Amino acid sequence: MKHLLMAALILAGTPALAGGPAAAAAQRCEDLASLTLTNARITLAETIDAGAFSRRAPGEAAAAPGAAHAFSQLPAFCRVAVTSKPSSDSDIKIEVWLPVSGWNGKFQGIGNGGFAGTISLDGLADAVSRGYASASTDTGHAEMNATSAGWALHHPEKVVDFGHRAIHETAANAKAIIRAFYGEDPRRSYFSSCSNGGRQALMEAQRYPGDYDGIIAGAPANDWTRLLSFAVSSAKATLADPESYVPAAKLPAIEAGAQAACDASDGVKDGVIENPLACRFAPAALLCPGAESDSCLTKPQVAALDALYGGLKDPDGQTPFPGYSTGGEAEPGGWAEWITGSAPEKSLMFAFGTQFFKNMVFEDPDWQFRSFDAVRDTRIADRKMAGALNATDPDLRAFRTRGGKLILFHGWSDAAIPAVSTINYYRSVEAKAGEKNAGAFVRLYMVPGMQHCAGGAGPDVFGQSGVARGDRLHDIDAALEAWVEQGIAPDQIIASKYKGAPAPGGEVVRTRPLCPYPLTAAYTGTGSTDDAVNFVCKK
Repeated sequence: MKHLLMAALILAGTPALAGGPAAAAAQRCEDLASLTLTNARITLAETIDAGAFSRRAPGEAAAAPGAAHAFSQLPAFCRVAVTSKPSSDSDIKIEVWLPVSGWNGKFQGIGNGGFAGTISLDGLADAVSRGYASASTDTGHAEMNATSAGWALHHPEKVVDFGHRAIHETAANAKAIIRAFYGEDPRRSYFSSCSNGGRQALMEAQRYPGDYDGIIAGAPANDWTRLLSFAVSSAKATLADPESYVPAAKLPAIEAGAQAACDASDGVKDGVIENPLACRFAPAALLCPGAESDSCLTKPQVAALDALYGGLKDPDGQTPFPGYSTGGEAEPGGWAEWITGSAPEKSLMFAFGTQFFKNMVFEDPDWQFRSFDAVRDTRIADRKMAGALNATDPDLRAFRTRGGKLILFHGWSDAAIPAVSTINYYRSVEAKAGEKNAGAFVRLYMVPGMQHCAGGAGPDVFGQSGVARGDRLHDIDAALEAWVEQGIAPDQIIASKYKGAPAPGGEVVRTRPLCPYPLTAAYTGTGSTDDAVNFVCKK
């Protein structure tokens, strides 16, 4: 979340426990230590005074000044640590933070990135500072390196905890603690996260529809087995033959080729491809006419690039998982980080893919990616792991029936999770529910030029921080709350691009409407192309 616009952590409000029968049932924070939970126990319940806070684990000495996860300004809150053991091999750590005063009556669940392994303290701090009771989990294992899955080797119950059980245990235990502390249930419960957190979000909507009233799933890694099968397939395409490797030095030429072919197709030449699905960029156009240089590609490199854009293929020529979209290849946070890496075998997707197959699918730390067979091994991954890890069920009737609202978003230039995978899931939900019914409870926003969750050449700031902090026209979390609480469906959301790092009061250099899919933003032909007011959403 480091790329997102972060405001100052300031809490304002009146005490939530002022009178009434519900308040009479409330407990002191420290008294929560004796609260009985199902398959879980509270290991710490302490009141944290307003001001600076350095997080320590239960049983540890107070963290030293300057320690990791030190916060300079937080409101007073009740900090509760929980250990949940729903299976014999479970050890799920959870923290619940509750404002001592000024509770807004809402609960905010916090998600995890990568293979998780840590509690999301920044998310807890942000939520409690804005009046939300909040909870986060390490999903059942302690691992500072989010690309490592060694914890999963020969631990199938921990895989289930990571897959979906821990995030549900977190919601259930947090609500019990909220009820005990405030003497009442939260009025509304929300979950907003991205990447693996987006997968967790969809797990909640699909498997545990009673946990949350509103859910935002950003760039969801929901088709987990096929995403990481494609990651290894891509590694094999670019690395099995040393001549196929595409070094980061060639990415600017690739992005320039894509921009030349497609940037102006939406009527605005602005360095952003509005709809990559309409782009017809052929990597062969970059084939070196003579000696190789950073401005062209060799024949093996063209073939590798075709494989990255083309997606996972089956024997019938179908695409069970889509490839990457054109555009943004050379941007910070793009291909050099996720796909090509600083050197062979140094990319994030190489790490995620190989860790998945070594530790979860084949349970063999010595497994090598060069032995990967895309058809055979994708099927093995699906058969063994899809039930625990994939959040691809399009049947959201239970969530819709209880009034739940779901918003999905995905950056078109995402170099981690191909953007079309989220379109495919949205279409499956629409097909299952029917277009009219789907429109009543789910929206999808594709974000031109945005990288993984944030960043990139296009406007990439639209409040995707996990809690509402702005107005519903510029803040996707506020838009979700307005939809849930007031019945106002979000027609469009305005995204902003900042000069330099996003910051409160920073200079906004471009705004653009994000349109509910399948609509896209079209320039009206008059006024600045950097101002969202001069665009309309249309097919």
